[in-house]
Amino acid sequence: MSIKSQKDFVSGLMFTATGAAFAWNAAMTYDIGSASQMGPGYFPLALSLVLVLLGGFIMFFSLVVETPDGGVMGEVAWRPLVCILGANLLFGALLGGMPSIGLPSFGLVVAIFALTGVALMADASSFNLRRMLVLSSILAGGSYVVFISLLNLQLPVWPAFIIGY
Repeated sequence: MSIKSQKDFVSGLMFTATGAAFAWNAAMTYDIGSASQMGPGYFPLALSLVLVLLGGFIMFFSLVVETPDGGVMGEVAWRPLVCILGANLLFGALLGGMPSIGLPSFGLVVAIFALTGVALMADASSFNLRRMLVLSSILAGGSYVVFISLLNLQLPVWPAFIIGY
């Protein structure tokens, strides 16, 4: 059996591998419990298995369904890949800080502005500082309303060195 869509096969493989890794972590780290007495690992395991099934279906159809152009893989777009992954890593590092290297928490607002700025650099030709500031402000305001006001999550909002915590 030959692969009829390389793009679909690779995406299905990524879904399957990611789902399997998260399922293994959920099963090894948390108590699963049962359907009537769900443990903290039940939902992550179930969601991971759904991702594995989805990846399996995508891989199956990439072997069966003919695509017009053969679904040939193109070159890897490194800039968007690095910018999007880097933006998420930067967000996590700025939100919570990294005490091991002496980086204080910069809070939700600064982390969202950094996340948006780095993510928008994925397409250098359309980067616009004004658009980034507007988008960041809307995301920061909405995140504050949802996570701090409505859900009462204990997240740092402003940099630790300004607030003093």
